[in-house]
Amino acid sequence: MKVVVVGCTHAGTAAVKNILANHPDAEVTVFERNDNISFLSCGIALYVGGVVKDPAGLFYSNPEELTSLGAKVNMEHDVTNIDTEAKKVTAKDLKTNEEKIVDYDKLVVTTGSWPIIPPIKGIESKNVLLCKNYNQANVIIEQAKDAKKVVVVGGGYIGIELVEAFAESGKQVTLIDGLSRILNKYLDEPFTNLLEKELVDRGVTLALGENVNEFVADDSGTVTKVVTASQEFDADMVILCVGFRPNTDLLKGKVDMLPSGAIKVNEYMQSSNPDIFSAGDSTVVHYNPTGQDQYIPLATNAVRQGMLVGQNLVEQKMKYRGTQGTSGLYLFGWTIGSTGLTKESAALNGIDVNVTVIEDNYRPEFMPTTENVLMEIVSEKGTNKILGAQFLSKYDITQSANTLSVAIQNGMTLEDLALQDFFFQPHFDRPWNYLNILAQAALAEAE
Repeated sequence: MKVVVVGCTHAGTAAVKNILANHPDAEVTVFERNDNISFLSCGIALYVGGVVKDPAGLFYSNPEELTSLGAKVNMEHDVTNIDTEAKKVTAKDLKTNEEKIVDYDKLVVTTGSWPIIPPIKGIESKNVLLCKNYNQANVIIEQAKDAKKVVVVGGGYIGIELVEAFAESGKQVTLIDGLSRILNKYLDEPFTNLLEKELVDRGVTLALGENVNEFVADDSGTVTKVVTASQEFDADMVILCVGFRPNTDLLKGKVDMLPSGAIKVNEYMQSSNPDIFSAGDSTVVHYNPTGQDQYIPLATNAVRQGMLVGQNLVEQKMKYRGTQGTSGLYLFGWTIGSTGLTKESAALNGIDVNVTVIEDNYRPEFMPTTENVLMEIVSEKGTNKILGAQFLSKYDITQSANTLSVAIQNGMTLEDLALQDFFFQPHFDRPWNYLNILAQAALAEAE
C-alpha cells in the first residue's frame, strides 16, 4: 500500500507515526515544504519572551525519527499538483528544482493553515511580520532586539501572548483589534474586562474596535507608523495575528469543503473522496456544543485527527469524538481556561442558553491562603445541557476547563455536575468543589 502524506506538522507527524505503527508494511512518502517538522507554534511567545531558551524543545519529532520508523521523508519539497483521478502527487524540490511524481493508494492531506494577510496598504513592508512557524519566530526575535515600539495586530491567543512577552521585556506595546474585546472567541465580557484592565495596568496601549487602514513606511520600506481610522501609532515592528486560513488550494474542486476552504471529513477522517484523508488545520472539526462542522485550528485537534488517520486508513475502526475547542492561557499571573460555547457564540449560533457567572474561593477560608475563581457556565434552556464554561483565577484552575470539556462531550447536564463526585481535601478544595457550586448556582437561576 502506497501512502503519500502532504504536510508534516502536528497532524502529519501524528498520521505518519500511527500509519506506520498500524501498517508497518505501508510505503509512506512524506512531502514537507519547510526544513523542520512538528514545531509547537503555541510556544512562540515563550521563545520570543526568553522563557524557552532552547528552541529544540519546541519540536517533538524530526525527519530522522520518521525515517527510522520507515517513512521516506522529503523535506523542502513543495507539492504543486494532486491528480485525484490518476492518484499522483507532483512535488518540486525547492533546493534543486527537481520535479517528482509519486503514485498513491491513500492520500493524507495535512497541509495545515497559514496566517490571514489582509489587503492593507503597506503590508508588504519588511518589518510587518507573521507569526506561525519556527523561521518566522526567529525573524521576530532578531528584529525585536532593536525594536522599542511594537504593534501587535489581533487580540486572539497568539497576539495576547506576544503582547505579554514584549511588555515583560520592556517594549512599548500597542494591541490593535477590529473587535471591541480581546479573546472574544474564548471568553465573555466579565473575563475580558479584567484582562484588558491588567494589560492597561502593565502599560499596554489598547486600540480595540479599530481596524488598520495603513502601514506607513519610510524610504527604506520599514514601517514607522500604523494608522487606524481614528489614531496613529509609532512602530519599529508590527506582528500580524489576525487568524488563519486552511492551506487547501491543492484540492479545491476535488473534495467537499466549507466556504473557508476547510476540508470536510467524516467520523473516520475521510474526505468526500474515500481514499483521501485529511486532518489538522486544513480540516473541519465536529464541534460538539452545536453539532456542526466548524473550523477550529488547534494543535490538540490536529494530533487527535492525525492519530485517527492511522487507525482508519484501511478500515473504519475508530470514530472521531469531536471537539469542544478547549483552550488554556497564562497571562500576567492569571490562569484562564475555556471550553465550548460562550454567551456570544451561543447567540451567533441561534442557541437559547442560560448563562451563570459567579465568584468563589477554590478552597476553605480557614486555610492560610486562598484565591477567588471567576466562573461562567453556559447551559441550554429547557434541558440544562452544559454547552460551555470559562474560568479565571490566580490559582491554576485550567484543568477545570478539561473537566467541563468531558462534561460537554458526554452530554452532561447542570444536575449531573451539581452532584458530581469530587474529592474534598482542604489543601485543594471544599466539601462542595467549586464546579459543584457553579452548577448549583446555575440550577437556582434556571428555576
